[in-house]
Amino acid sequence: MAMTLISDVLFPPADYRRTTYSLLTWWESRRLTYNICVGGAGMFTLVILRLISWLPPGVPMMWDWRPIAAYALMANACYSFGALLEIVAQRVWKEKAPAMGPALFRQGLAFSVGLTLLPILIFSVAWLVRAGAWLMGAL
Repeated sequence: MAMTLISDVLFPPADYRRTTYSLLTWWESRRLTYNICVGGAGMFTLVILRLISWLPPGVPMMWDWRPIAAYALMANACYSFGALLEIVAQRVWKEKAPAMGPALFRQGLAFSVGLTLLPILIFSVAWLVRAGAWLMGAL
């Protein structure tokens, strides 16, 4: 069942009606799934960063909702570019335009989740540098 859910999310059927409205509807019907995946990765990132900040010698971590909200808005704006790109391709190439929605969705989702998880790597490296300095007596 889990594999079916993953394959349904990552390999959705393309929109074969290929009208501007149907393409926009296809993309918007997947926005909630996108937001759940990226938002879940964001929550996971925040929890891991908080846990790392508690490890000695500690890495200062300030919480502010504004960068998180800005990131969410920018992620959704970038998501909208997928629909725009497919609509433009359909208008330019008409019936020769490939049904690129599923591939764009999959690649955009993978990139967005990866970008959302990237602070874990950055924060971990910062903690390792700080821990190394602390062990050497520099802190």
